[in-house]
Parts: sequence; structure tokens; C-alpha cells
Amino acid sequence: MQYGRGTVYRTAAETRAHVLGVAGELFYGKGIRATGVDLVAAEAGVAPTTLYRLFSSKDGLVGAYVEHAAQGFEERFEAAVAGAGPDPRDQILAVFDAVFAQIDSEGFRGCALLMALAEFPDVDLPAHRNAVAAKVWFRRRMSELTDRLGVEDPAEMADHLTLAFEGLNASAQSLGAGGPAKRARTLVETILSSAATPPAETPRG
Repeated sequence: MQYGRGTVYRTAAETRAHVLGVAGELFYGKGIRATGVDLVAAEAGVAPTTLYRLFSSKDGLVGAYVEHAAQGFEERFEAAVAGAGPDPRDQILAVFDAVFAQIDSEGFRGCALLMALAEFPDVDLPAHRNAVAAKVWFRRRMSELTDRLGVEDPAEMADHLTLAFEGLNASAQSLGAGGPAKRARTLVETILSSAATPPAETPRG
């Protein structure tokens, strides 16, 4: 199979991963609807028929791109948690630190999942479903972490942290890392410190 200059031989799985990587860069950099399948195929060095054989349609390719973006975020999330030690408070802060580091990096245009939701509001499309699934995953993982904090209402705290996370992404997309986004860690620390702990049980007897 030929790609660009010279001939490169790849398995079907390798070809799919290659095309998906190229598509991801184009979709994130130029916008999904603004990027045609022919451009993706040309940049990846494959025939359009090969691309359609791998993904069946542009909707299939976009759905796979969103799923891949979600998997990448989940891996960064879990790496931040694993590297923060056993304290769930430190783990939560580490997640937000990792998100801000990405926001503050060159080439950041916004949350890929929020961008996909904006371009694909139809709930029946793979891109929309996969982006929503990723947001649900984040909220669930936040709930699992707040459950270990010993606060009175861990579900409420998880929702507050989810709102902080979404606000961080949205603000950074419009105002950059130097805008309100730079105060996200302080906000998260406030949320973590302001939660009430359950009242101690009165000893019987």
C-alpha cells in the first residue's frame, strides 16, 4: 500500500490507526465539517476507497476520531491519578493540573469533545454519542474520587467539579490559558475545602 513518497506496507489495523491519526489532526485543526474525506485520504496517502473500506462513511470516521480523543483523555486522566499518590484530593487536583497543562500547550484549540458536540448536535450520530459518553465517564470518575473524600454530599461535589472542568475548557477556548482558566486550580481547591463532612455519630449507651 502506497503512502506519500515511497511505499509503506501496513496491516489493516496499522492503516486504520494511521488514517485516524491524520484525520484527528485535520479535524481538530481545521474543523470536522470543514475537512472533507478526500483531504483526509490525500494527507494520509491512501485512496478514498481504502478510507471508506476502513470507516464505511465520514460519520464513521468522525465517530472513531471522537472515540479516540476520548480514549486519549481517559489515559491522561488515569495517569494523573496514578501519579498523584493515594489521597483522592491530590488525585483530583492532579487531573485539573493535567488539563491545564494541555490547555497551556501550543496548538490547543479547545476541548475536542465539546467541539464535536457543537458540530454534531444530532444525538443519533456516532460523534455526538461518543462525546456524550466521554463526558459521562468524566463525571462518573469524579464521583468515584469524591466518594473517597468522606464528605457529606460527594455527588454534589462531583457535579461542582464537573462544572469547573467544563468551564475551564470553555473559557480556555475563548480567552486562552491566561484568562480565567488560570484560576481553575484555586477554584477546585475552594470546592474541595468547602465541603461539609458528615456529622460524627453519637456513641450509644
